[in-house]
Amino acid sequence: MSKTFVCPRSQVPANGMIECEVEGGRKLLVANSGDDYFAYQAMCPHQDVALCEGLYDGAVLTCHQHLWQWDIRTGAAVGLAEAPLEGFPVQVEGDSIYVVAQSTVNSTELFAGIPDATLQAIIGLAKREEVGGGKTLYDVGDPSHDFFILESGRVEFLIGRDQHMSPAGFMLRKGEVFGWAALLENQPHRIARATCLEPSQLLRINGHQALELLAADPAAGYVVMRRLSSLIARYLTSSGSK
Repeated sequence: MSKTFVCPRSQVPANGMIECEVEGGRKLLVANSGDDYFAYQAMCPHQDVALCEGLYDGAVLTCHQHLWQWDIRTGAAVGLAEAPLEGFPVQVEGDSIYVVAQSTVNSTELFAGIPDATLQAIIGLAKREEVGGGKTLYDVGDPSHDFFILESGRVEFLIGRDQHMSPAGFMLRKGEVFGWAALLENQPHRIARATCLEPSQLLRINGHQALELLAADPAAGYVVMRRLSSLIARYLTSSGSK
């Protein structure tokens, strides 16, 4: 298990927050709540506003730009917010705060908050792939066996057929899921073309095996399917279909 130093614990105000830059140049928001510390993405997922400039009462973080809010202990969206925060497991040793490496599955909205045993089983299904720029992952009509989670890079989606293909009009962020048909009944074939615009890292997960795990944990399955329906509706309403 690898870990990365973030900052001294003494630099984080009691029930307060600071922005830190870790090795590699990534910026994180570090917050204290009582005896606990939490680390999240530094920028608001709405319009890339620095979260450290927002309001924080020790329990709820509020972005000052459009008043999106999150539960600091879980990163879950509250009120107006439409997306959770990407969180990073924290380890405290003496006066040092570290973040611990984790699978991208942990930061995926679709699986956030489900029981750890089911989450770990899904992580066990994930196979990491590095895909070159310009490579098509799947095309319209291909079998929809697997779904994907983006770790890095950019993926373009085209919908339609033959000469009538058109961009779906959206871009993915790290941790977002695509290839949804693999998690839906009666959707054996792809309805879009997915192409990596630049070298990208992905997690590939077999949809049938993931559904079997969720069926064995009905409470987790219910949560994931509700989130999946909301996710699909969000993109269909704003952009088109994956």
